[in-house]
Amino acid sequence: MELWFTENHTDSIKFSIKIKRHLVSEQSEFQKIDILDSYELGRILVLDGFLMLTEKDEYIYHEMITHVPMATNPDIKRVLVIGAGDGGTIRELTRYGSIEHIDMVEIDRRVVEICREYLPQTAGKLDDPRLTIYYEDGLKFVRGRENEYDLIIVDSTDPFGPGEGLFTKEFYGNCYKALTSDGILVNQHESTFYDEYAEIMKRAHSRIKSFFPTALVYSAHIPTYPSGHWLFGFASKRFDPRRDQQADWWLAQGIRTRYYNQYVHSGCFALPNNVRDVLRETPAAK
Repeated sequence: MELWFTENHTDSIKFSIKIKRHLVSEQSEFQKIDILDSYELGRILVLDGFLMLTEKDEYIYHEMITHVPMATNPDIKRVLVIGAGDGGTIRELTRYGSIEHIDMVEIDRRVVEICREYLPQTAGKLDDPRLTIYYEDGLKFVRGRENEYDLIIVDSTDPFGPGEGLFTKEFYGNCYKALTSDGILVNQHESTFYDEYAEIMKRAHSRIKSFFPTALVYSAHIPTYPSGHWLFGFASKRFDPRRDQQADWWLAQGIRTRYYNQYVHSGCFALPNNVRDVLRETPAAK
């Protein structure tokens, strides 16, 4: 008997992966957590039926959400990561000796515990001494912070269930207050290929633009995410990543990456017209 995992990208489009073994299936306090072992893509993390990562291509997402802001401001010392229970974003951040402290806020302790056991490729740096993990709601955590972080990375699930509050205007406003005068906010920004995702992306972009003088969108090709064309948001009080890229500094760090480089940094902000058209249609923030 063949075993397949199928994710519904829309009501009429499905994405299926042939599975060797179903390693974990657990209902936590917040969501359904599954770890699957596949033939082509390695181990897979699934939350509430949505594919979060595969061992085959997770590096693309984690490199792009991390190295773009780090190569824009070499003086980033204090970082807040919201979500990121799989540990991949933390793995990339800990490659920078210049970072002094990282706070990670993950609502579901079981995601972290399961990823430590079954996904050491991503979770292997969650014991870094610069890291403090808080198991609480990211929306509530950031409310009490002001002028504290140089970088906030919102590595959230899709805006359903536990991740829903991380796409609100209140949340982005609190992120603005929690950042220093040089602060940068980076978030996963969904995709514009399917109409439902496009609407989510437009709302999030509009809300971010209402707070930050610089609010841009950049892209990467992540084969196992819906449509394969995934977007990230970059917002800052001061920096423009196209103008302020510090390529020489970044290269001097000697960080070996598989997707990100200084040329990708420059090119990822050059958006195709179908994305630019959606951004032009972005309504006023609500």
